Amino acid sequence: MATARKKTRDEGLMFKGRPLMRRDNLIYYGSMADKYIIMMQVLDSKPVDDLQVSTRVSLQLQLTDPDLKSKDRVVKKSEKDGLYTALDVASVWLERALAAR
Repeated sequence: MATARKKTRDEGLMFKGRPLMRRDNLIYYGSMADKYIIMMQVLDSKPVDDLQVSTRVSLQLQLTDPDLKSKDRVVKKSEKDGLYTALDVASVWLERALAAR
């Protein structure tokens, strides 16, 4: 199973060969240079020991075309329990969307 890992300072966090970027409760998966990207939003979390663990995550497959309105960019959306489940679905969606060019 591929895991998220930190490679180098310049490369950043990667998951299954694609970049992950986080800002507050939003996580972007994929490259803006590609036609599609995944946006995940952490909706709920709970404390486990000293960490906040995501319990509910919304995900959207989006077009990266800057000329489209934000609601027109959304191709597919779903809600999953937990970040790992959301990342697994996101990687499949993104791989299929980019392969179907």
